[in-house]
Amino acid sequence: MGAMKTLVLLLVGPLAALPPAPLRAMEGTVRTFAVCAGRLSAVMEDQWMFDGPGSEQTELQLHAMVALVEATMEPGTGPQVLDWRINAKVAQRALLAQARLSTDMRLAQTAAARAEALAAECRSMLLGSPGS
Repeated sequence: MGAMKTLVLLLVGPLAALPPAPLRAMEGTVRTFAVCAGRLSAVMEDQWMFDGPGSEQTELQLHAMVALVEATMEPGTGPQVLDWRINAKVAQRALLAQARLSTDMRLAQTAAARAEALAAECRSMLLGSPGS
């Protein structure tokens, strides 16, 4: 019986460390919203420099996305949520910089298309936004 109990603990033990399925699903949701908030932050800052009026619409979308983040995050998860948001913002910013500054036109076009596709994916989650 001792060997069987040990085997069960070895097989099931790691699963016990995972949060329950609804909690993992909620983590995926808040992570998606946090990543989108980061992406939209980067887009808005890019628009401040290159498309002033466009930044106003993006700012509204960003506020809506942040509201979704705040509505879905669990207490005590702020640092993790902020990390997701910052990493997404840095990645989006890198794509936007590559799109604007690359001397390789093919690379610049690919980066611009990818940056727009990622931002459009986020906008599509918001009611009343273009692309939704």
